[in-house]
Amino acid sequence: MAQKILIIEDEKVLMELICKKLEKEGYAVETAGDGESGLRKMRETKPDLVLLDIVMPKMNGFEVLETANQDQTLKTIPVIILSNSGQLVELDQARALGVRDWLIKTEFDPQEVVEKVVKQIGAPK
Repeated sequence: MAQKILIIEDEKVLMELICKKLEKEGYAVETAGDGESGLRKMRETKPDLVLLDIVMPKMNGFEVLETANQDQTLKTIPVIILSNSGQLVELDQARALGVRDWLIKTEFDPQEVVEKVVKQIGAPK
């Protein structure tokens, strides 16, 4: 069974680009367009990894992380942040909440996403 990845991202074009790349590599991918539905999907699907945007409607990425960290089954799921800014304050806050890695949206290509995913959960089985 393919590893499951949940992408929580409100920029539809970016979400679809990453989704297609990861599916092509052999991962099973779910998506959510805001933090609230993303948290609900985390609970429902128990993904192997989450790619999480910071600035989103309804619930931002930090709120998703804080809520997930209070749930024993969700807090062990590796998270990679998708950020527009990459400011150290943001990254430090993300690290304090258990984030494993991050990508700056303006600076990465889809292959880099795959490399960071493989580093966290391995290549598709």
